[in-house]
Amino acid sequence: MELLATVLSHMAAGRTVSIVPEHAELTTQQAADMLNVSRPFLIGLLEAGEIDYRKVGTHRRIKAQSLIEYQRQDDQKRRAAADELTALDQEMGLI
Repeated sequence: MELLATVLSHMAAGRTVSIVPEHAELTTQQAADMLNVSRPFLIGLLEAGEIDYRKVGTHRRIKAQSLIEYQRQDDQKRRAAADELTALDQEMGLI
């Protein structure tokens, strides 16, 4: 029920919703599309070790689960940064 509510709220906000099995492997373009970033930026994340991947010949494949975990961690970092900025604004009396 919670999942359906989340999907509907994203759709109501005009966001794209994709349902992907967590064991699925994605191409770099599919993963970049899911993160809403460019393919070269995604490859930089892969090579920096931010997201786990494997090579099939010369092609990179990313497990959907690894991509979702990266998204969760990135969201947490963004929230922490926003909270820190809010706290600094309050300390400085800007809010």
